[in-house]
Amino acid sequence: MRILLGLAGNILALLATCVVPGIEFKGNPLMLLLAGVIFALFNAIIRPLALILSIPFLVVTLGLFYFVLNGMLLVVASWLIPGYTVKGLVAGILGGLVLTVVNWILGAFKDKKKDD
Repeated sequence: MRILLGLAGNILALLATCVVPGIEFKGNPLMLLLAGVIFALFNAIIRPLALILSIPFLVVTLGLFYFVLNGMLLVVASWLIPGYTVKGLVAGILGGLVLTVVNWILGAFKDKKKDD
């Protein structure tokens, strides 16, 4: 059940990034499901490695490099996800901000559900 909720969260987060100019998704619901799976795998494998490698930049910039890293990872993820395009690093950084907000909101609901 937790895996399905995580997949739904990834799909919702990917759709939410489409409000950013320069990010779009063109595909059917099956492609959206595939995109959610690919994005989940990408976040589970690539993101931790990128965070470890970028620790010096994160320390020097007091954590602000995290937004650039999210943007770069979103651009790279768009290469792997069929029908999902991110046009440039600025769109990726703004999309990363949207992803952060959506994940924060979903996390708040998840934590609230645990308390019940």
